[in-house]
Amino acid sequence: MPLDRTPHDRQPRDPASAPALDRRGFITLAVAGAAASAFTVTIGTLSPSPAFAATGDAVGASAALAPRKRELRAMWISSVVNIDWPSRTGLSAADQQAEFLHWLDVAEQFNLNAVFVQVRPTADAFWPSPLEPWSQYLTGVQGQDPGYDPLAFIVEEAHRRNLELHAWYNPYRVSMGADPSKLVPEHPARVHPEWIWAYGGKLYFDPGLPEVQEHIQQAILHSVEHYDLDGVHFDDYFYPYPVAGQTIPDAATYAAHGAGFANVADWRRNNVDTFVHSVSERIKALKPWVKFGISPFGIWRNKATDPLGSETGGSQSYDLQFADTRKWVLEGWLDYINPQIYWQFGLAVADYAKLVPWWADVAEASGTHLYIGEALYKVTSGVFTDPAELSKHLTFDRDIDATRAPVHGNVYFSAKHVPADPQGSMSLVRADHYSRPAIVPAMPWLPAGSLRTPVLANAVHGAGGVTVKWSDAAPPTSRATSFAIYRVDGRADAIDVENAANLMATRRAAPGVVQRFVDETAEPGAVYTYAVTALDRVWNETAPSGVRVTE
Repeated sequence: MPLDRTPHDRQPRDPASAPALDRRGFITLAVAGAAASAFTVTIGTLSPSPAFAATGDAVGASAALAPRKRELRAMWISSVVNIDWPSRTGLSAADQQAEFLHWLDVAEQFNLNAVFVQVRPTADAFWPSPLEPWSQYLTGVQGQDPGYDPLAFIVEEAHRRNLELHAWYNPYRVSMGADPSKLVPEHPARVHPEWIWAYGGKLYFDPGLPEVQEHIQQAILHSVEHYDLDGVHFDDYFYPYPVAGQTIPDAATYAAHGAGFANVADWRRNNVDTFVHSVSERIKALKPWVKFGISPFGIWRNKATDPLGSETGGSQSYDLQFADTRKWVLEGWLDYINPQIYWQFGLAVADYAKLVPWWADVAEASGTHLYIGEALYKVTSGVFTDPAELSKHLTFDRDIDATRAPVHGNVYFSAKHVPADPQGSMSLVRADHYSRPAIVPAMPWLPAGSLRTPVLANAVHGAGGVTVKWSDAAPPTSRATSFAIYRVDGRADAIDVENAANLMATRRAAPGVVQRFVDETAEPGAVYTYAVTALDRVWNETAPSGVRVTE
């Protein structure tokens, strides 16, 4: 994932070396100062079944598979140190907006259906927050108004394309530098210097202070309350990754708040557990439909350390970031878990073929959705030498989904590498897996809308293609959020809407009752049959409308 995903701000690390595996996103890339980082998560001891014990060689050559109707396809858009967007500080509001629209064009080009956008990279904000200053990554000056509301803009424009928008926050990081005087005077870290400490050349909020946890949660919840977000997303940054020769400076906090804990590690994990659980509950209390997900480092614990761990030998997020991600999944605190499995088939210390089944079994135990974080940047950097590595990952995930436990989708770090298409790797993913659009998987525990099946009026050939018109005559409170349009060649009495090959597109609902879609791929004069379904904001779908044949 991102480098801190902020490049994330990390340097590349060898997974075989302690204490840290290379982080997903925070591997410094030679591209616009970006980096990449990864996370860790742990779950029960479920050894991969024999069918999945083999490594990438058993996956075989990349080859197109039947499309999936339901899967999450997303990319991380990183703002910290201007990895992806904005590409640099000081751009005008119009230029920033044009850049973001470019990323949405990219998402559409590759048939993605969601974007995870970093909006709070360093205790700052991409919206007019009453609790934290404007981000320096917008204008180059912390606290300076960029001249528009970036969060409002990205939500509106993502929804216009019918893309899910997950707002991505870094909870504890305060600054990429260690000098508090560089922060604006009104910054909460300046107002409350007792809330922060320096570590590894950066500033962090102290996770052991209850008042700090409350501040961070209030900052995040302000955006949840005031913006139409689809999801709240954290990456792998909880307690900071270890820095050789340095000790986290929280001894005084532990002395004041650590009573009842056997050691500082257990206390730190409890701090993070408390934070994650509380954020989860408060999001749902505000807006029950907003999804909450975390993208941890790809290894929770190794089996050699804990029998519940994975058959790996790399860094362990449970011990190094004090993030008990396995617990969060099993307790049902998350709607989705998105581990950064940024490694290739056959890598001894962190084999993709062993980690994905482990995570799938953990997620299945609570019904939590599983999205796999993919290191597209490692194709750029040359770590992945096979251009088909990522496509083979998705083939492997499909096999697990079909025969063992659900893998609900994939997320790519980071956005800039998607259109760069290193070695044609994303073109292979698109050709082999994303040739058709897909609908975001529904989460049955989220509140569903009371939709009505649309009434399809006609499908008429014209100069620009076939115009399909339908009506959503439900009361305003029950109207669809979006629609799915299905097509088959020739005349048909019905369309199998579960066959992903028949899905033409999804479209956001327009104001009013009458809706329309122009099928620009239609051949002039050809006969097609169409049907339409309605979708609520969490992607529950109605039965299909009656069909209409082109006129």
